[in-house]
Amino acid sequence: MKFGKTEVEMRLGDITKVTDVEAIVNAANKSLHRAAGRELLDECRTLHGCETGEAKITGAYALPCEHIIHTVGPVWTGGGRGEAKLLANCYRNSLVRAEERGIRSVAFPSISTGVYSYPLVEAADIAVEAVLEYLKEFPDAFDLVCWVLFDPITKSAYDTALEKHA
Repeated sequence: MKFGKTEVEMRLGDITKVTDVEAIVNAANKSLHRAAGRELLDECRTLHGCETGEAKITGAYALPCEHIIHTVGPVWTGGGRGEAKLLANCYRNSLVRAEERGIRSVAFPSISTGVYSYPLVEAADIAVEAVLEYLKEFPDAFDLVCWVLFDPITKSAYDTALEKHA
């Protein structure tokens, strides 16, 4: 689906295998570190952590993209501790880091919906809304923004959110 000049897509798959984006977003995923190699772990140590909702960028090493944008999503505690804003900030700040580097294509996972227990439908809605707001504000910033989602249930939630906000 096109939003201005940007193609926005939902895909089913493994984000570590995506070959048509310059950067993928890592939401504190240790398996991504294994796929990228030891050099990624070494560079991540130089970043001195990342606060919830913030984003930092590294090389991608053994992955088929050029950069990894690291973000820390909020742990779901019921919604009363600013989780929605923190989650939206993960997406917005990831796009800011990408734009600062001139990156034109980015792939996101579903941030915070795994071990951090964020409710899937709500998280998908926040994610899509945050990204589309950014694309409206900066319509020439990206060529492609996609989500690479691990299972059909997650992809369905993001497809629905995209249709809702389109």
